[in-house]
This record gives sequence, structure tokens and C-alpha cells, in this order.
Amino acid sequence: MDWLFFLEVTLAGLGSGGLYALAALAFVIVYKATRVVNIAIGEFLMLGAYLFYAFAAGMEWPIWLAIAGAVVASGVFGAVVERLTIRPMLGESPISVFMITVGLASILVGAVELIWTADQRRLPEFMPRAPVMVGEAFVAPKVFYGFWVAVALAVLVLAVFRYWRGGVALRATASDQGAAYAMGINVPRVFSLAWVAAGAIAAVSGVIVGAIGGISSSMGVFGLSVLVVVIVGGLDSVAGALVGGVFIGLLEAWAGAYLGGEYKLLATFIVLVVVLMARPYGLFGTREIERL
Repeated sequence: MDWLFFLEVTLAGLGSGGLYALAALAFVIVYKATRVVNIAIGEFLMLGAYLFYAFAAGMEWPIWLAIAGAVVASGVFGAVVERLTIRPMLGESPISVFMITVGLASILVGAVELIWTADQRRLPEFMPRAPVMVGEAFVAPKVFYGFWVAVALAVLVLAVFRYWRGGVALRATASDQGAAYAMGINVPRVFSLAWVAAGAIAAVSGVIVGAIGGISSSMGVFGLSVLVVVIVGGLDSVAGALVGGVFIGLLEAWAGAYLGGEYKLLATFIVLVVVLMARPYGLFGTREIERL
């Protein structure tokens, strides 16, 4: 039945949207705190997935320990990137910092291909395989469980940054760095915290994406859709990342199902252009007014 097909496509789109939202959250956390556009967000996902593969398949760690190890290692990597490449560029032009993240993306891809080659690989199975039915609609079990993991982690992140002292410091720094300094907040440490959080969140996203479709050095392409999500939702808006992720996931699913797979990216970029023309700062982004 047509309605059943539509429901299955919609549920698949929600699953993809949840992963987009989670990855976009990692992007927004960095941008809000440091005003750095991390174009390498897709490669951060890829790194987390390959670290999990190395721990689980290469070193034969238990699955739960391999996931924890990948998350911690990715968080540490985010801190190292911030300290060695981003912090020295404070005060420089935004395009210079942007190009550093572009170079970082290429370095990560090259490192992965040197270590694991460019061949696609499968991650060890760790999600239930039993078919999932929502009413009469079938949902791929990996997509279903991946969506709920993304939702749970997004809620956890929001709660941490709402109530935890470090999260409050991050929000204060994002609002006004000068005022944060005046209140005694260690702003450079907050910058590191943002990159650690982004690396850890990206690792979880990468593990889920890799579990669904496998891993390869081209996983960074996933970052293109994430960039669309954050631009449409608003570069500095957590709500925009969550809403934009679900919206783009649904749009890609509907376009792929009813127009053809080749129209998925076309549809999202058409929406991107329309949103930028109507609201250049995104649907939920902060409108910046400059006085001359």
C-alpha cells in the first residue's frame, strides 16, 4: 500500500535524520564556543569509526570497551587538534582557520588509507538483528536502534550543557568571551572542552553510521549533508542542529524514494539555497547586526 511505503520511507528518513542531528550537534558545539567552521566533521566521524574497528576487530576488545575507547580517543584527538592547530590561530582571519580544518580532513583521509587502505570494511555486529515493526511498517533494525541511540545521546548532551558547570561555562563563552573572562572562566580551557565534546560525539555518530553502511575512507562525504543541516538550522543553534537534521533526513528519504537516489543531494542543496536567500543566518541561527 502507498501509505505503508510512505511510512517506511519516513521512518528511514527519521533514522538518518537522527544521525545527521547528532553529527550536527558536534559541529555546533565547536562553532558556538570558538567560531571555527570545522569542515572536517565528516572525517571526525570516520576517525571514530576506524578507532572502534581497530579496538574491536584488531585488538579484539569487548564491544562496549571498544566503543568507550573510540569515544575517549576521539575526544583526546579533538583536544590535541584544538591545542596544536586551532588555538595558535586565534585572532587570525576566519578563512585561515577554515583552511586548517580543510587540511585536517585531507590528513585524516590519508592516514586512514595508509593504515587500513581505501577498501570498505564491515564493523563487528553489536546491534540486535531482529526485524523491527512499527505498526505494519518495517524498519531496518540498525536504523531503528541507531536513531534511539542518537536521541538518547542528544538529550544527554543537552542536559550536560544545561546543568553541568562546564556546560554553563561553554554557554557563557559562546555568548560573550569578554564577559566570560571577566567572570573568571578559563576560556582556552572551554575551547578545549568544546573540541573534546565534538570529537566524542562525532565518534558515536561514526560508529553508528559505520555499523549501518560499513566504513571506508570516503565516509567524510557524510559531512556534506551535516554541513547542509547546520547551515539550514543555523551555525550557532543547537535547536537548529536537531530540527535541521531530522528535516534533511526526511527530505533525502522522500526525494530518494519518489524521485530517485540521484536527486537526494540535489533536493537538499535546493533547500539550502532557498533558506539562505530567505534567512542567511539559518532557520534558528542568531542574526548578527553590525553597526557602522
